[in-house]
Amino acid sequence: MTLQPTLQTSDRPRRRTILLVEDEPFVRDATASILERAGFVVLPAQDACEAIRIYEQCQHRIHLVMTDMVLPGRTGQQLGQDLRQHTPELLLLLTSGYSNPEYDTEYPEQNTYFLAKPYSRRSLVEKIEKILNATPLTQVATQAG
Repeated sequence: MTLQPTLQTSDRPRRRTILLVEDEPFVRDATASILERAGFVVLPAQDACEAIRIYEQCQHRIHLVMTDMVLPGRTGQQLGQDLRQHTPELLLLLTSGYSNPEYDTEYPEQNTYFLAKPYSRRSLVEKIEKILNATPLTQVATQAG
């Protein structure tokens, strides 16, 4: 009989936290469910004001902000600018169902990415994993100060 080694706490994959900002309840709930099943911790927000409150309380735990481009009262880009006042290196994934060349431009050097709606479960998870895997955990940890 051979014993299988058990994972030590330090060997376990680190769960990453996503602040999900989406004003459509169905889309927010469905996206949160997909991300949670993929192993992420999800902090949902229905608008920019709620997102800012959550970010101020949990910023040290948030690895990525995923936001709809069009929100009540603010755009996803404006929300990203607000949050980057606290954390300039913040990873931002913008999503939109609108066809607008301005929206679907990515700026990896500025940690800003885009995913068009509708997206599949697979494309969503792959996109987020690609973004997070391209960013060292040390950088993510230092983003929070």
